[in-house]
Amino acid sequence: MSETRLAEVARPAFARHETFAPRFGWLRKAFEAVEENREVFLQNDAPVTLGVGKNMVNAIRYWAYAFKLTVEHPKGGTSRAFTASPTWEACWLFHEHGADPYLEDTASLWLLHWWLLSPPCYAPTWWVAFHALPTSRFSENELADLVARHVRLAGWEAPVSASISKDVDCLTKMYAPRKTPTGSPGSFEDLLDCPFRELGLLEAVPGQARTWRFTSAARASLPSRVIAYACLDYASRHDHASGSVALARLANELGGPGRAFRIREPEIASALEEVSSQHDGITVTDAVGQRSLAFHRAPKELAWEILDAHYGAAALRVPSRADWLAVHPELAAELARRGLGTPEELALAEEIA
Repeated sequence: MSETRLAEVARPAFARHETFAPRFGWLRKAFEAVEENREVFLQNDAPVTLGVGKNMVNAIRYWAYAFKLTVEHPKGGTSRAFTASPTWEACWLFHEHGADPYLEDTASLWLLHWWLLSPPCYAPTWWVAFHALPTSRFSENELADLVARHVRLAGWEAPVSASISKDVDCLTKMYAPRKTPTGSPGSFEDLLDCPFRELGLLEAVPGQARTWRFTSAARASLPSRVIAYACLDYASRHDHASGSVALARLANELGGPGRAFRIREPEIASALEEVSSQHDGITVTDAVGQRSLAFHRAPKELAWEILDAHYGAAALRVPSRADWLAVHPELAAELARRGLGTPEELALAEEIA
């Protein structure tokens, strides 16, 4: 390995989770708290407000940021502290009338998983694990060594090895079911500890300590519309002007939905064909033996239309993106400063800011 895309798609952030994988209820709790008070994570009574221990406050803050549910920005004045604002995506998902405020639909966990890995990714160890591992099976030491190599190739300042090891441990705790004294892998208690285990992406290798493998089972809980959303979201960053993207790229490229969801090209094709039969904005084409996803409007716009349809037009039940940015001008200013979002979103953010 002589090169890496890590510097392009991720930001250096290691062990900011305080060893805690995201727990049930944390992300909604973060959205509600930040919507009420964007300085909540800076306050001494934050553990009381959030109902968790002090270290868990830092973990909740990190996970909300890593899942793109908050954007942090300077507090202003002479302070060097950063405050947080809830993104419109967080509003769309966790608002009282939003898409799935209590994460009752497993589709929402798949969506959050995609958001976690999407650029800019604030969990580089997770990105390397899902997109850069050469095999589906790995020991914790092997993954830690691979992350360290990608960090060096990215030109980042090397974190202490213990930080990478904590990331690897947290990743396995996040996705792999655990046996508990009161339950078995996949039990209710297990999922309360971390709901992302319900995705079934990772499992322990029997008889081999601290060795794991990505599963190859059918993703029965992954809806076709979420796959289509991820494909179009990916295309919006890589093939916006071309009007199409090869399914082989979606299945195999680093950063694509195939690697993120651990699904193959036939599964992607099946999902896209199902969605295209219900939505005239996309079609699956076949030319010279290569199948492609063709999109007839801006892929980002189509992605949200298709995703929102899965949730019964949730966007009509929550404030619009424009209204949300108007209520949170500090968010608009930070989005404009970072150049995040589609050209239309940036123009709107700059206008409001």
